[in-house]
Parts: sequence; structure tokens; C-alpha cells
Amino acid sequence: MFDAVAALDKVLDALDREAREPTKLRAALVPELKRVIQAGHAAAEAQLLKDRDGMRCARALSNLTDAVVRAIHDAVVWRLYPNDNPSTGEQLAVVATGGYGRGTMAPGSDIDLLFLLPYKQTAWSESVVEAMLYVLWDLKLKVGHATRSVEECLREARADMTIRTALLEARFLFGTRALFEELVTRFDSELVMGTAHEFVEAKLRERDGRITKAGSSRYLVEPNVKDGKGGLRDLNTLFWIAKYTYRVRDQVELVAAGLFTAEEYRLFERCDAFLWRVRCHLHFITGRSEERLSFGLQPRIAERLGFGPRGGLSGVERFMKAYFLTAKDVGDLTAIVCAELEARHAKRTPVLDRWIGKFRDRFRATAIEAEDFWLDHGRVNLRAEDTFERDPVNLLRLFWLADRHNLAIHPDAKRLASRSLRLIGHGLRADAEANRLFLEILTSRNSPESVLRQMNEAGVLGRFVPDFGRIVAMMQFNMYHHFTVDEHLLRALGVLAAIDSGRTEEAFPLVSRLVGAIHNRRALYVAILLHDIAKGRPEDHSIVGAAIAGRLCPRFGLTPLETETVAWLVEHHLLMSMTAQSRDLSDAKTIEKFAAVVQTLERLRLLTILTVADITAVGPGVWTAWKGTLMRTLYDETEVVLSGGHSEFARTDRVRLIQMSLREQLPEWSSDVFDAYAGRHNQAYWLKVDGVRQFKNAGFIKAAIEAGRTSATAVETDPVRGVTELSVYAPDHPRLLAIVTGACAAAGGNIVDAQAFTTSDGFALDSIFISRAFERDEDEMRRGRRITTAIERALKGEIRIADLVADKHPPGNGRAKTFLIPPDVAIDNALSSRETVVEVTGLDRPGLLYELTTSLNRLNLNITSAHVATFGERAVDVFYVTDLTGTRVTQPDRQAAIRGAVMEVFAGDVAALKAEGLEALVAAPPPREA
Repeated sequence: MFDAVAALDKVLDALDREAREPTKLRAALVPELKRVIQAGHAAAEAQLLKDRDGMRCARALSNLTDAVVRAIHDAVVWRLYPNDNPSTGEQLAVVATGGYGRGTMAPGSDIDLLFLLPYKQTAWSESVVEAMLYVLWDLKLKVGHATRSVEECLREARADMTIRTALLEARFLFGTRALFEELVTRFDSELVMGTAHEFVEAKLRERDGRITKAGSSRYLVEPNVKDGKGGLRDLNTLFWIAKYTYRVRDQVELVAAGLFTAEEYRLFERCDAFLWRVRCHLHFITGRSEERLSFGLQPRIAERLGFGPRGGLSGVERFMKAYFLTAKDVGDLTAIVCAELEARHAKRTPVLDRWIGKFRDRFRATAIEAEDFWLDHGRVNLRAEDTFERDPVNLLRLFWLADRHNLAIHPDAKRLASRSLRLIGHGLRADAEANRLFLEILTSRNSPESVLRQMNEAGVLGRFVPDFGRIVAMMQFNMYHHFTVDEHLLRALGVLAAIDSGRTEEAFPLVSRLVGAIHNRRALYVAILLHDIAKGRPEDHSIVGAAIAGRLCPRFGLTPLETETVAWLVEHHLLMSMTAQSRDLSDAKTIEKFAAVVQTLERLRLLTILTVADITAVGPGVWTAWKGTLMRTLYDETEVVLSGGHSEFARTDRVRLIQMSLREQLPEWSSDVFDAYAGRHNQAYWLKVDGVRQFKNAGFIKAAIEAGRTSATAVETDPVRGVTELSVYAPDHPRLLAIVTGACAAAGGNIVDAQAFTTSDGFALDSIFISRAFERDEDEMRRGRRITTAIERALKGEIRIADLVADKHPPGNGRAKTFLIPPDVAIDNALSSRETVVEVTGLDRPGLLYELTTSLNRLNLNITSAHVATFGERAVDVFYVTDLTGTRVTQPDRQAAIRGAVMEVFAGDVAALKAEGLEALVAAPPPREA
């Protein structure tokens, strides 16, 4: 192992004896110190790769920093400011504080130093501190520093909880130890004594704010290792609170203090070691203080930690599952500490809650209190330690009581439940009463998401439903899903419960109306819980999930009909989403094919509700008004077919109602003008475009006509969705879509959605949605206007879009591939009665849609409609095409040419797959996403 102390001793010995001026000293010292630091970091990284011991690495880096700081001090005092006979005022203690004070550092961690004085700064101490800091700054190290007397430290810490926390972890480095001992003694007696509750509440408030900023869920798929929920800062906070409250000096003392059991402390150490291992790798790989575990870094760290593919999961997915399980364990430890603090009254219950609680408890106590449970300050608790041992069904009954009476569960009861998971075996899973309680929790009208999340955190849910246990903390390595699989399922249940309770009429008007008409409510809730339960397996998760549902539903107590319904919903839970977003809903063949699978109105209602809940639970901003309109159109069209109504009449009737709604929003338009305008749009436009967009389009087109323009463009930002919308109105021709998408590609705009319609008089109305590039609206609007200007110039023939794209994106431009998506091309003549459907799936990138439309245009194909959808990094683009005679493409050689031309667009992706030994995936159909 690299010996930093010995290396630094040689540096000091070799210092020029004449380097007695600050500039000369730094010039001689800094290059040598840089070499020592680089060698020390290289040795620490090599050792980390060898033994994967994150704590050892963190301590080694801290020791290296100790040695460097000491060497700088010795050089400064020895060469610049020697003081053989210091006065009482010329004393100095150098103290490590904050994270550095704990003796653990990542490669990019800050160096927090306290220069401790006896009472005031002297010329000697000021010179020494200044010279040390200049050397540290010349080394490009991030230094947090303060120069204070003991009295000043106490005064500042009394007023500032951050300073108090930093001093809590103060560690003596060198200098006058008596100063440090005075600080520690007075800090304990004058600040800490009697203020535990104040400190605890401040730290928990600080934690809440930090987590809100970093992302409230510990299951965000690009977590912040330091500041995110379940990250290192949470463990730090636990230790700060314990150290302050229990007055321990080392975390190993937490067991003797009674805060943790020996097993819980081992868990604390395991979590700490794992998170430090990940954090050190993050810093080494990036060469900076990077705390976010981004998609691009996850595979590299997984490889460094030795995670390979197994059981249907890739190496990176196995690594991230280990990460999220660790984050969950940190959450469990946090709950344990809070429970102990409440028992010690260090964490106070708010006065109002205590006052209200007294009255509330009187009414609830009678309902709760029984042989095994009692109401403990408004929370369900156990009467005895052996409550679960005597009757394992109580592991379900605990959560059932909490749900039934809308009560919190006492942390002690949840803690004992976690320690009693061995009681959940085949016998309890087969127990009728246990399954009855579970089904009532799942289908509760109170808060099933909240109670099931508590069951999941305690480990009860995963043990009672082992198939659910397999997907706990499982991430899907893609940019579409924001949460782990179990978190997604629980959030979907929360959305369903909100719809069921009538709280979502404004956001989801269709399903809010449908939910009251369904007959299989229990089946719907079970289907929501199970729809992704087979994720992470080699087989199609929808097919395997249906088989799992067929096995579990009878156990839960569902009837054969309910079981069949759940299995069908799980198997087809992606059908409605994919049909709505990637098919021409104005084509009768699309509706007929969809209706043939759905078969009944009840299934249609259930599938619609499930689909809305599923998409909404993927993450913020994933559900949009456009998707809502597409879903409503598909539902309405299919409902007519399944109910035996006359499709064309029903569609005409709906279009008339939509037009009447728009007419009411345009009172200044004359009837003749509006009727003429409405007649220009076909039925597909009225059925597929949401009302807000119809209103904006009407004004946009009217302004263009009044200005005498045959073509026009507009730009609008959408901060909620994080996209910028470009509107284009121009005479339709086959190359128009390529021009629009090419202008976006030239500006680096990544198209995430698109709508294209043609009016009855030959004009095209395209709405293109591109990913936002700038945070400020002004900057984003300037970028949008550059794109629309390029479109207008290309339409006038002033520039060639192909040249513009080539200048911005020259052929062979390399790009990092974090994700490897097997490209796929499907050509189908059975999906439409008029056109050939070309469905393309592959890795999304800026310019992809332009390349695809250009390839199809070169084959003399007319794109009658395009349906663009992106699911994170995966693009699913569907083109309805005809040949130049307006007929479908049926010749095998022509279809082969289409397939070849499209696959050529993905040549780079295919090469990357082959380089990874995954060429077999190129022919494999990609999985679907909601």
C-alpha cells in the first residue's frame, strides 16, 4: 500500500532551504504534493478495485489528506514562520470537521478545517493559516475553513445548527491539543446538555428539505448517493442524532447505548460500507465530486463491483437492486431511531397533535383494543412481544387494523414485524383469514397505497406474496420508468384509489366516469398490483404475469370469473396504450382489431382505468392531455363496436359535440367562418386532438390566413412536460415531414411526440414536440424560433434541409451508447384497410425521425400519417404508407427494401450490439412499455 507519510517526509526533506518566501515555498512544494496526492488516489483506487472495501478506501483517502495537511503545516511553520518560543496567544490547533472529521472521504470530498485559537488571532497564527490555505488552493482542493477561538466556536454553534453539527464531528489533527479538549468539553456542557430535542427536530427538518430537493422517493432510478433518500447523508443524520442524544463518540457505541440491536448495527455498517463503495467509484470514474448515480455511470460501477447478468436481470439491474435494497434498509434504520427518540422524548409530538389525539383516541380505543393490540398514543401497537409468534395472522391483522381505522402503526410494532418475517411461510400464505385481510387491505377505500407501502417497507408484503418480493427494489435500466417496479405498482394503486374515490374528475374525466360502472372492482385492484409482477424474467412479463395471476387470485379468495379477468388484464395491460399511441384511430381496421381482443364492455372499462393508472404512475409528466385524448377516442370508438351501435353515426355525433364545444370558445367567429373552418378538418383531427390544442390551432390558422400566408409556424414551451411545441401550417407534400424533422435535427432537437394532419383542401397541420434544451423560457424560445425559421426557409426553397443536417450532424459522428436497444422493423398490411403500416422500434436520438422519413421518401413512399412515441430512450415510430399510386405495399421485394433501408438507419446501434456480443437481439422483438 502507498505510504503517504513516508513520501511526504521525503518531500519535506528535499525542500529548498532557501524557500523562505511564500511564493517560492508554494512553487517548490505544490508540484511535489500533487504527485503524492495523485499516487495516493491511484493506490486507493487500485485497492478499491481489488478488495471492493469502500470504507477502507474512504479511510485511506482521509489519512492521505491528514498527511498532506500536516506536511503543509510543517513546511509553513518550518520554513516561513518558525516559532520556537510561542506565547500563550500563539497557540493553534488544526481540527478536521464535518465529513472530514469522521475520518472518511471520497476522492472529491471537501476538506473542512477549523483553525482553533485560544482567544484571538495573532499575526503569527494569521500568517500560518493564510500560507496553509494558499497551498491547499494551489492544489485545487475544495477547502471549507474557519478560524475561530473556542469562545467564537461556541457562540456561532449556538446560533447555527450547521456549525453545531460540524463541530459535533470535530477530530483533532495536530497542534495544541489542550485547545481542542477545551472545545469538546465546553461544547458538551454548554451546548449539548438539555438541547437534544432542539437538535433532533432541526436535523429531521433539514433532512426533509434535502430529500425534497434531491427527489422524495428513495426509488428514483438515478439516485443521489449522498443527499437522496436512503443515501449516505441519511446515515450521517442518524449518527449525528444518536451522538448528540446518547453522547457517544463512536458509532460502535450505539449498541451499548440501546439504540440498535447488534443485528441492526451490523445492518448500519453494511449500508454505510456499500454506499461508500459506490460513492468512491463515482468520484474515481468521473474525476469529480459526482453524487448522482446516472444511467451513464451505472453500468460502469456495476462492472467494477462485479455484478453480472443473472436470472433475467442484467448486471446493472442487479447492482441497482442491491442499491435500492440498501436505501430501503437505511429507511428502516431511520424509523428505528425515530421510535427510540420518541421513547426518550427527544423527538416531541406537536402540541396540537397531542391535544387532538387525546379526544380521538377515546373513540378509537374501543375498536382497536383486543387481546393482541392496543392504542398507544394514537397508533396501533402490540400488547406483547410474542403477539406474532402466538398467531402469525397478526402480521396481516396489524396492517388491516391500521387501514380499517385510519391509524398509524407504532414503530415498535413495525420493527417487530420486520424481525418476525420467518413466520411468513406456506402455512400463513395458504391461510384463508390472512388472505381475506390482505384482500381487504388491497381493495380498501381508505388508503391502500399507504398501508401496502408500509407492508413493503417492513418486508411483510414481499414475504406474503413472494412474486412481489422478487420485484422489490428492482429497477428497469431505461429512461422511461422513474421508479423501481414495486414503487411503480404501489403508485399505480394510489392513482386507482384516487380515481375510485372521485378525486380525479378534472385530471381523468373519462375513467372517473367509468369507475362507477365497473362490476369487477376487486379484480381491477388485484390486476393493478400484479400487472408488472413478472418484470425482470427472461420471458414476456405480460404472459408470465398472467400465469402468476391465475395462481395467486384463488389464494386471495377471488372467484374463477374474477381470476380470469385479472389474468386477462395482466396479459393485455399494454394493449390499449400501444394501440392509442401508435395506430391510426380513424382507421376502422384498428378499432376492429382492438375490439376483437377486448370483446366486452366490462373489459374495455377495466383496461381503460388500468392503462390510465399505469401510465400516470410511471413518473411526473408522463401522462398528458394528448394521451388522454387518444385514450378517450380509442375508448369511444371501441365502445360503439362492442355495444353494437352504428359506428359512423356515433363518430359523427361525437365530432359534432366537439365542434360545438370549440364554437363556444370562439364567439367572435361568424357561423359561416367557423363552419368553413370546421369542414377543413377530417374526423381524425376532431377525435384525436385535445380541446386546448384545437382552440390554439384555430387561432393559429386564422391568423395565417388573415395575413395572406400560405405557410406559418409557431413556437410554445410547455414547462410541465418539459417540451417545446412547434406548429407548422403549410401546403402538404411528401417531403414536408422530412423538412420539419430535419430542421429539428439540425438544431439538436430530439422529437418525443408528433401529430400530423391534412386538411380537406390540401394543407398540412403538424405539431412537433421536442425535448427542452434550456432552463430559461427565453433561451428555449430563441432555439424554437431558429428551428421554425429554418422550416420556413426550406419551404421557400432558400435552403436545403439535407445540407443543414449534414453540417450539424456529419456522417459517422460517434455518440456514447449508454443503452443498447435492438432495432426492429415490422411491416403489416392487416392493420389498415388502406395503407401499409411500418412500425420501427430502436434507440432514440436527435435526428432519428428525420433519417427515417428521409429513408421512406427515397423509396417513393407516401407517408399518410405518422405516430411518434418515445418511452425514455426507446423510440416507437409508426408510419402509415402507400406507394405513389396510393395502394398498399404488398410485394415481398419492396417490403424487404423498406426493412433494409430502415435498418441502415440503425447501423451504428447494430454494430454496438455486435460489439457487446448481443447480435442475436437484433431479430428479437423489443418489449413494450405503457
